[in-house]
Amino acid sequence: MRQTFIVTYDVCDPKRLRKVFRLMKGYGDHLQLSVFRCDLDLRTLHELRGRLGDVIHDGEDQVLFVDVGPSDGRAATSIRAIGKAYEPPPGIALVV
Repeated sequence: MRQTFIVTYDVCDPKRLRKVFRLMKGYGDHLQLSVFRCDLDLRTLHELRGRLGDVIHDGEDQVLFVDVGPSDGRAATSIRAIGKAYEPPPGIALVV
């Protein structure tokens, strides 16, 4: 089962910041500056955490994972916006 996560990061070094951004683009939808919405199964979640762990510096950088719930349940309606409307990504099948 896929869970929706809001992943946000604070990376001190510009070079590492770019690496984290490029990495995250492969796992989710870019919402704002250092914020992504990711629909992940357990294997992909562990893969992403491992890959991020290889890039960031533990004492300087931080990555937060907020579990919003099942992708096909509560997560579909849990993000609310003030100002510009939030538009969830279309539910398209991705064949890898």
